[in-house]
Amino acid sequence: MSHDHSHSHGPGEACGGHDHDDHHSPEAIHRAVKKYKMVGAVLFAGTVLTVAMYYVHIPSVAITIAVALLIASVKAAFVAGVFMHLSDERKMIYGILLCTVFFLIGLMGLTLWAMHDPPMQTLVGGKPA
Repeated sequence: MSHDHSHSHGPGEACGGHDHDDHHSPEAIHRAVKKYKMVGAVLFAGTVLTVAMYYVHIPSVAITIAVALLIASVKAAFVAGVFMHLSDERKMIYGILLCTVFFLIGLMGLTLWAMHDPPMQTLVGGKPA
């Protein structure tokens, strides 16, 4: 009796051969569980820290907001990196980030270039520009 060892491949997985990790092996499952436990610990610690910061008096509203955003950003990065598998897609993420930076610089350059060139018929301080 022959056994069929084929299984369907999800998006991004290698087809043909067994060159990729066996996602069902005990080692792979152990690594995944360890990773999820780490993210759970980080999220728990971030939540505890967020609640603890409520009781800390920070005189500056800007610093309070910055600390809150920092804690939330760290938690979001762990969730995105592990649960959305973005940590496995570094090459694509860096490519998208590079394109984003390129267009941001271009748009900011165009904005600065046109900043002192108001449209015709525009009044600045009650006088034509």
